[in-house]
Amino acid sequence: MSDTTPQHTPLMQQFLRIKADYPDILLFFRMGDFYELFYDDARKAARLLDITLTTRGQSAGQPIPMAGVPYHAVDSYLARLIKKGESVAICEQVGDPEASKGPVERRVVRIVTPGTVTEEALLEDRQDRLLTAIAPARRGYGLAWLDVAGGRLRFSEPADRAELAAELERLRPAEILFPEDSDVPISGLGAALRPTPPWHFDAESGERELCRQLGVQDLSGFGVEQRGPGLGAAGALLSYARDMLAGELKHLTGVRAVQASEHLVLDAATRRHLEIDVHPEGRSEHTLVGLMDSAATPMGSRKLKRWITHPLRSRERLQARHGAIAALIERGLCDPVRDQLAGIGDLERVLTRIALRSARPRDLATLREGLARLPALNEQLEASDHALLRELAEALLPCPDLCGLLESAVVEQPPMVIRDGGVIAEGFDAELDELRNLSQNAGDFLVRYEAQERERTGIEKLKVGFNRVHGYYIEISKVHADKVPTEYTRRQTLKNAERYITEELKGFEDKVLSARERALSREKALYESLIEDLAAEHARLSAVASSIASLDVLAAFAERAQTLNLAPPTLVDAPGLEIRDGRHPVVEQVQDEAFVPNDCRLDPERRMLVITGPNMGGKSTFMRQTALIVILAHAGSFVPAAEARIGPIDRIFSRIGAGDDLTRGRSTFMVEMVETANILHNASERSLVLMDEIGRGTSTFDGLALAWAVATELALKIRALTLFATHYFELTRLAEDHEGIANVHLDAREHGDRIVFLHSVREGPASQSYGIQVARLAGVPKPVISQARKHLDRLEQDAARAASPQLGLFAAAAPRPSDEPDESVSVDPASEALRDALDAIDPDELSPREALDALYRLKQVLDSD
Repeated sequence: MSDTTPQHTPLMQQFLRIKADYPDILLFFRMGDFYELFYDDARKAARLLDITLTTRGQSAGQPIPMAGVPYHAVDSYLARLIKKGESVAICEQVGDPEASKGPVERRVVRIVTPGTVTEEALLEDRQDRLLTAIAPARRGYGLAWLDVAGGRLRFSEPADRAELAAELERLRPAEILFPEDSDVPISGLGAALRPTPPWHFDAESGERELCRQLGVQDLSGFGVEQRGPGLGAAGALLSYARDMLAGELKHLTGVRAVQASEHLVLDAATRRHLEIDVHPEGRSEHTLVGLMDSAATPMGSRKLKRWITHPLRSRERLQARHGAIAALIERGLCDPVRDQLAGIGDLERVLTRIALRSARPRDLATLREGLARLPALNEQLEASDHALLRELAEALLPCPDLCGLLESAVVEQPPMVIRDGGVIAEGFDAELDELRNLSQNAGDFLVRYEAQERERTGIEKLKVGFNRVHGYYIEISKVHADKVPTEYTRRQTLKNAERYITEELKGFEDKVLSARERALSREKALYESLIEDLAAEHARLSAVASSIASLDVLAAFAERAQTLNLAPPTLVDAPGLEIRDGRHPVVEQVQDEAFVPNDCRLDPERRMLVITGPNMGGKSTFMRQTALIVILAHAGSFVPAAEARIGPIDRIFSRIGAGDDLTRGRSTFMVEMVETANILHNASERSLVLMDEIGRGTSTFDGLALAWAVATELALKIRALTLFATHYFELTRLAEDHEGIANVHLDAREHGDRIVFLHSVREGPASQSYGIQVARLAGVPKPVISQARKHLDRLEQDAARAASPQLGLFAAAAPRPSDEPDESVSVDPASEALRDALDAIDPDELSPREALDALYRLKQVLDSD
């Protein structure tokens, strides 16, 4: 369908011409009080937004499908589309309708995409919304992420697909750019995907883009020494963001290369298993972040999540955070600081909108209220002698110049938008005040002028009035025509009266008729100037916002420490982990009964705990709480334990739970083995490894053999700090055969035919698994439970009878008898007969019937003894 064909109406020709530049984006086409969508856009929007699909006349002989949304409610519709991963081009009327001979001129003024939105109404206030780019390389990948609303640009270079998947799981981007000719692991993230020409990811071009953005000759000042794929990804992000925002990203003044060695590494599976920030049901409640987030400000909440999901390894920085939390608690500063923070809005995103010149009046009110609280915060922090708190106090120095400017310039409760004025406070600008007075007080002037002219002319019934056609006038009855002053100029003749104008009234008319338009124009100019003044202070204000967010996280951690009874961890140089009375912070809060705390000790002489015990006994909870305590300590928080001494940890791995991956053709057992392989390839002696029920997805002997092999590899070769939960009681023999392995179990007691879970960790292996009792608790029908008990009794009796001649899995294999009998060893005739019978059988040559017959003969040989 051509946009130039004469069969289309002029309006449709204009629409199709603009739409051709945005073929994959919904085009919101402004027409009066509505944004209209046409053709395929209308059909798609009607489906996504559940709005009416109608038609608008005809063009090229066909009805035009159309759907629309009111302009004043557009943000709510945009938010719904962004949430569904759609992008929207906003096309506004920019021409003068009265001066236009054809369709009024229109053009796209902004593009809204999931990863580049900055408007408050389109963002979740406590969630980062990230735009990411992935640049595949010969070895590894370049990964860059941009928080447009927060002004943060970062990049890293994951070594392989697993590291890339882990980072994407942590970041959970809203939009991903990737080369259209590449295969990258981006499925299942729920992000909008943007295939992009591969030359956009060139590292050399990326370096030039970054230098241009930052105004530098090279990037060495930002710690970027080498040119790698991360620079290519960052350059692609910058180019895309500039195109979408139709301007320079002036608020982006820095970049940081993130090294894997700086942080505790958690792969994608571990993040899911530990439910750090996302519950399996997709919500954030009942997650570690959800529990710990009591931040008073949205920007503090977002930073708190970043601290927890990207835990540090730097002992110095972590100890500074732990010390600051302790200082806030000890000096009673937690509540006063949080009270001040509660009155501060989302300054981080407000400053971004100011830098992008898209701030609304209420953004300025939010900034003003935040700056007004700086003196009190600064005074509170200066009362502390802790280094980190003093550092934050220095960054939170009051800004009396900017605070005073905003207080004098902006009304106390500004409107949502500048469009209709009413934002600039009275007394800020004399010209604006005069214009407002003219438009608002014209009636008073006319009353005074009428009284003045009556007295001067002596005409008692002289009237001053106004109509839309002739403007202001003085009306005098023809009876008093002889009293009309010579300076009056006739304006209109009526049947019984004449209307006049004077130079004074004409001057007033000129002022009043344009006063409102001129006042609004003046107010908009003052508003833009105010935005420019604030944008010039972006660096200073951005540092203030960042410090407020950091203080908010520390105060939230302090509040959580007091509310949840958390203790400061001790970070030590000696390898290992020692936790006394550790608790699972989330489970403790959601369960009704009291949580049973447990100890955990891992060190070079006790590197693996083989954990046995009943289902529902608490094995997984014990393992998870150990990992969560380590994560909280490395986020800078206190931890749910009476005491925790934590040695150097580089990574945490978790293989807990069962689930298939049908989209990739993987069974539950295959997923389990893939995750296990990742652990065995990447764990080190400084890694914390959680392994739960390895080998349960295959046959008993296969699973037991795999579990044994994995356990010995972790304990003896990799020497990782490992919690290894299992129902294979045979694995408890590992502690007898190898040093560095110990048995612990989750205690339970039988009471009649019932089971009581004590949830306490005890040394040594469990005595039984209580599987049937757990099945009864789950509601399995009583007849089934009864049959299971009978069959279990038979199996246990058979095992007892076969125990003496049967070799255990870990027993040494008996030597094979040689052809020459050893006379010093007595030979059992029955065993000899059975061996002879077995030697006579070739399994590959037997039919099913012959195999069954052979089995009966073997049984007769055994029974004849």
